[in-house]
Amino acid sequence: MRREGTPPRARTGRVRRALGLTAAAVVVAVTTSGCSVDEVLRFGWPVGVTPEAAQMRTLWTGAAIAALVVGVLVWGATAWAVAFHRKRAGESDLPRQFQYNLPLELVLTVIPLVIVAVLFYFTVVVQNVVDRNPTGDELEINITGFQWNWEFTYPQTPAPNGLPASVVGTTSSVPILVLPTDRPIRFTQESKDVIHSFWVPEFLFKRDVFPFPEENEQKNTWVIERIERPGAFVGRCAEYCGAYHSMMNFEVRALPPNLFDQFLGLRQQVNPQTGQPYTTNEALGAMNCGELCNPRSISTYAYNPDPTAQQAFR
Repeated sequence: MRREGTPPRARTGRVRRALGLTAAAVVVAVTTSGCSVDEVLRFGWPVGVTPEAAQMRTLWTGAAIAALVVGVLVWGATAWAVAFHRKRAGESDLPRQFQYNLPLELVLTVIPLVIVAVLFYFTVVVQNVVDRNPTGDELEINITGFQWNWEFTYPQTPAPNGLPASVVGTTSSVPILVLPTDRPIRFTQESKDVIHSFWVPEFLFKRDVFPFPEENEQKNTWVIERIERPGAFVGRCAEYCGAYHSMMNFEVRALPPNLFDQFLGLRQQVNPQTGQPYTTNEALGAMNCGELCNPRSISTYAYNPDPTAQQAFR
């Protein structure tokens, strides 16, 4: 008598071969893409430059891996059901039903609750670090957003004119926010008109900059423990704020502590060549310490307001 359907061993062999080919394809795709293990685990995130960024990236990696594990289990269960529990030719009976299987229903309820609880716990842990209150020993920086540029102020550093040292972006000059490495920094932000958003990709988060933050009940002060390496990092406005929103760039220039102290010292002096207090660009140029002291931005550039210029920004 001829047996109907495919023998179970043959079906199992096909499934195993399919799973093996899938795993091999994943390994080949990863190894031939030129990506390191760290790049793969970042899942497209930039390399962070603060401890807070590292914690957020770790949280993202854990959440992404958990989602992939759940996805693989769901995809596997779906493939198994399709391969081994589909209706066969000539069959009229319903397959075995599980809707009243209490242990199975408990498992399918408890496991998602555990996953959500674990993700919630680690999210709260990281959020408490990122949104912690200042301790009072940080370098203070004031951020002011306006259409369509930025002003950065050092309230603890008085300029020769008696006002706090600051830098304001213009149509022809990208504002450079000079910061130290290896020091805690406190930022206080406010907008003069509409909502903006302070975003440095290497910080791995953005902060909405509200007008009247107190009236809008916004916590407008935040801190970072330190910037871990020197460099120039582009910053952007990440909230649509009007016609020239996309061109509202700035630059964070992270200097080693000794160079940053030298920079602040110059900001408190009069430039003998101009008879005016040193600007950020003039102070960087006077330090003459190579690319880190370039008086112009090196991670982005100023925009041309002429609508026919057709500039592409990075």
